[in-house]
Amino acid sequence: MSGIQSTINSPITPDEVVQQLRALREQIPEFVVLPRGDTATLSRAASVDGAFIQASINAVGASDALRVAIGKTAEELRQETELVARWSAVVDEIDALRSGASAAATVRRHRIGLTALQTYKMSEQLVRKKEHAHLLPHVEVMKRRAKFTKRRNTQPQPGGEPGPQPEPLTQMKQS
Repeated sequence: MSGIQSTINSPITPDEVVQQLRALREQIPEFVVLPRGDTATLSRAASVDGAFIQASINAVGASDALRVAIGKTAEELRQETELVARWSAVVDEIDALRSGASAAATVRRHRIGLTALQTYKMSEQLVRKKEHAHLLPHVEVMKRRAKFTKRRNTQPQPGGEPGPQPEPLTQMKQS
């Protein structure tokens, strides 16, 4: 029990998740990644109405000629239909897992992005004082890399006048 408990209490690493998912993938019968064209081709027959499928199974059960032609008994077809239904629960759980993992990644990206934005804003304030001048090159890099700042128009405006020019960066602002 202690081994299970320690596993539950320690979060799994991304590399461990990938390793386990790949191992699980190896165990799934008929696992395949299909090209789009193949998926479209298979979809029509794969989406046949359940009542139609049941009627066809009943027809196989009522006719030896159909059973021989199809190569499966009605019971085998019923078992296969049941197995398909059970695998649909697996697909639903995988979809939920993907959705939750994606949301967790978004939360992590938000956390680090928010920290970076806060760092930028605090650094902008600190470089106004001489004792923090060593941060100025970092602020300048962040400012150049920022996708959230307004870009100034440097293209000529209609009428031949150039648009507003960016202000030169000052070495240090005095407070």
